[in-house]
Amino acid sequence: MSAEADRILSQPALEDPTFVVDQIKEWSEYISAAQGVLQAADLLDAGPTSLAAVRELRTEGPAGKKTGDAIDVSAFVQGDVVKVSGLSKAKGFQGVVKRHRFAGGPASHGQKHSLREPGSIGATWPQRVLKGTRMAGRMGGDRRTVRNLTVMQVDKDAHVIALLGAIPGRRGGLVEIRG
Repeated sequence: MSAEADRILSQPALEDPTFVVDQIKEWSEYISAAQGVLQAADLLDAGPTSLAAVRELRTEGPAGKKTGDAIDVSAFVQGDVVKVSGLSKAKGFQGVVKRHRFAGGPASHGQKHSLREPGSIGATWPQRVLKGTRMAGRMGGDRRTVRNLTVMQVDKDAHVIALLGAIPGRRGGLVEIRG
């Protein structure tokens, strides 16, 4: 044992309760660091992969897969119905007409600068803007899932799946296909 471990074990806990709390905090930091090292070791054992494509997937029981095994297109066959999740296209800061499909104000009858404005955002009472009020803001860039897409063709040699339907996100984006 090291001298530090001897010192910790010989310290009477009842004399200084703050010492015990400090030691628990210190040990929890070591434990979380060790968990990070173990996860990194699993990743290194898996072999060379792109870190952008590394995901943790939940499976039903041990289906012959180990940590770090690649899942390819051979898991799907023509006619399967799948769910596809991905990040939708980010559109930046948008107004209420585009973001929430507001109608905007009238173009005539004395209205000058209110064509694409939201209008009133609240009543006299409760004298504040309620949480969740639809306003202008960032649009897109959210995780979206499209369900009930049909697998039309699977090319195992080229690692390509042809799906019937819309896929969320930009061209070349990373998507998750679940069967």
